[in-house]
Amino acid sequence: MTEADGRQYLDPKVLNRITRLEVRARTVVEGFISGLHKSPYHGYSIEFATHREYVPGDDLKHIDWKVWARADRLYVKQYEEETNLRSTLLVDASRSMRYGGADGGMRKFDYGCTVAASLAYLLQQQQDAVGLVTFDTDVRRNLPASSHPTHLKLLLHELANTQPDNRTDVADVFHRLAEQITKRGLVVLISDCFLDVDSLTRALQHFRHKRHEVVVFHVMHEHELEFPFQDNILFRGLEIDLQVLTEPRALRKAYLEAVERFLGRVRRTCANNGIDYMLMSTSDPLDAALASYLAFRRRAARAVVKR
Repeated sequence: MTEADGRQYLDPKVLNRITRLEVRARTVVEGFISGLHKSPYHGYSIEFATHREYVPGDDLKHIDWKVWARADRLYVKQYEEETNLRSTLLVDASRSMRYGGADGGMRKFDYGCTVAASLAYLLQQQQDAVGLVTFDTDVRRNLPASSHPTHLKLLLHELANTQPDNRTDVADVFHRLAEQITKRGLVVLISDCFLDVDSLTRALQHFRHKRHEVVVFHVMHEHELEFPFQDNILFRGLEIDLQVLTEPRALRKAYLEAVERFLGRVRRTCANNGIDYMLMSTSDPLDAALASYLAFRRRAARAVVKR
């Protein structure tokens, strides 16, 4: 990553100094596009999807003249960017997402909100409809999907003014949402997934049963993944009333093994249910999230065309 391409601004430590979420989201997206040295549409819009019959007003440059020569009728090439999906961003606003901040690096919640805001910003540039749900043990806020320009400002305002609190429980929340989101589309979960994996599995399966495409951005703090602690330290529970004073070096091996088992279960849940999964550390540049989304978008658009 060089300073010349603008992608240094994707560094979470840099983004954490940008207080306005709207500015942060725009910085991520524009830095990502600058790093690619091309339009955000070029990952898939140049890929042919299907034909549709020409109607007055269509751009003549998209007419397939070879089809006209065979069929004596005008057809327009339709590209994958035109096969839009309605997207809903599910952002975990539970207390465990508060971890981080100060000298501990970016909070998981701030990182997750930046991911959500960046995706929403990019989706609007693609004329896609995007909605937002923040949740803990219940739905905190539910903004139905819309592509109206003012909707993005409302979505960013909600993210910026949400404070993570309470525990996480998706046992009922996601099942209700799966029934409420009636139009098939894209569901993006942004969470640390600190909940019962069996409940998470059933909840995600419900979305898939409703024929939604699902992406999971699994946000973990770098401390949770690396356990870098050395000296005696007091660990306090964020979602349970518990604190433990311990010598972390004695726990590190067992802790990392337990984390790997947990991550493995979440990965398998996603793989077994046709769900895209991406583990994200709060120390990771956010271009990875956008690249992952665009790759998924290509696959989702092809699937819609085939149906």
